[in-house]
Amino acid sequence: MYITEKYWGGLIGGSDDSLTLVEHLAGKQKEEVPFGEIFSDFGLDRLHGEFREPEIPLAYEDPEGWEVSIYSAIGLIADLAALLLECKENGSVDLNMLFFGEDEEGSLDTRVPVVTITAAPEEHRLVNQALMDFAREPLAYGLGELETEEDILELAALCGELRKELYEE
Repeated sequence: MYITEKYWGGLIGGSDDSLTLVEHLAGKQKEEVPFGEIFSDFGLDRLHGEFREPEIPLAYEDPEGWEVSIYSAIGLIADLAALLLECKENGSVDLNMLFFGEDEEGSLDTRVPVVTITAAPEEHRLVNQALMDFAREPLAYGLGELETEEDILELAALCGELRKELYEE
């Protein structure tokens, strides 16, 4: 997979939120998932583009009825941007490879292990703007409780590269 070579598995794709996102997509049991639906499921739409330090808790309800919290809006957006890049490059995302890795065997409890995430132009603009803002001012996002300053700056640089690859190439 394209993103596992460049982005997924460390600061992007390597958090508990990342695993929650992959499990959420697997639980949808759909071959095509609209970006806006994912955004809405996690409450990101209620932030109205203000992802720096959300005052609204982000969470979704899993199929068993448990509320699963998300700790970083911008981290989830970076993960979604990586998934959009994978769909741009290869047409879809193999959820098993994201969850288990390329060298491990396993299968998520899903009949649809490969999904395509679709996004409208305005959704792409929102992701582009969010990644650009984070790359410019990463310390304004209040991630100090979750990451070291060095990791935040590294994540911001990765988000800048991801944004360029997704929207400028």
